[in-house]
Amino acid sequence: MRMDISSTSLRVLRQVAESGSFTAAAFQLGYTQSAVSRQAAALERSAGAVLFERRSDGVRLTPAGLALLRHARTILDSVEAAEHELAGSAARPEPVRLGMFPSAGAAILPDVLARLATTAPHITVTTREGTTPGLMRSVRAGATDIAVLTSRPPHRPSDGESPRLHIETVEDTELLVGAPTTGSFAGRTAVHVDELVDAPWIDTPSPDAEPLLGVWPGLPGRPRIVHTTSDWLTKLRLVAGGFGVTTVPSRMSAALPPGVSLLRVDGVPPEIRRILVARLPGRPAPAISAVVRAITSIG
Repeated sequence: MRMDISSTSLRVLRQVAESGSFTAAAFQLGYTQSAVSRQAAALERSAGAVLFERRSDGVRLTPAGLALLRHARTILDSVEAAEHELAGSAARPEPVRLGMFPSAGAAILPDVLARLATTAPHITVTTREGTTPGLMRSVRAGATDIAVLTSRPPHRPSDGESPRLHIETVEDTELLVGAPTTGSFAGRTAVHVDELVDAPWIDTPSPDAEPLLGVWPGLPGRPRIVHTTSDWLTKLRLVAGGFGVTTVPSRMSAALPPGVSLLRVDGVPPEIRRILVARLPGRPAPAISAVVRAITSIG
């Protein structure tokens, strides 16, 4: 059988694998949903196999779809390299696409970029934020080269999809409470969990698949949430202004604005978050290896 496929249809395949739905893929590609559906159907006809599993919670690739995706990544990389060469940019710096969970931008990224500027200045890193499940899909789809992820105990970050990603531990970081340096917690280095029951919390909206930072995990009773925002700067400025408290990983201590102090929580076991770095299995390109080394060296 000879397949007649276009680079556009392969880009649709890759984006659906990353986004987990035809609607989200259409938005990312700038197409209509019907156009993405037509490309997907045409690709299945050409392949002579079912490539997409339509489920109530979205779209996943079938084993045949995953097999084609492996080749699609290679084909699209070659097409993009050819476009650069024909445009006279063959000697451009080596690009690496890096995905990160939200707080990694403040806690990790500046150190990584500074290290690469010294050790590998020819590498150009572009970044994007996302949840751990979304970033894993993005790496598997070939839309992201490396992802910095986070996990909670018992630290099982794999989503069970294929192929299984190559994952390394960067470090463990303790979850603390960010509180105003003035007010009821002024001058303190620790707080008992019972004191936090009635505290005003600044929370982060998050999907059930990946609870994000905000309210202390397992806080007794129903938390009193006074503000909700996904922006870290907003959260910390609200804390500094005395408008509430929020959870902060100890790794972010260097990025705190004036007016915020970090408190250890007594009366409960420590809450540990693990930082990991993930990439596709197999031997990575030298530029990807260099960025992974820069990330793991900060631990």
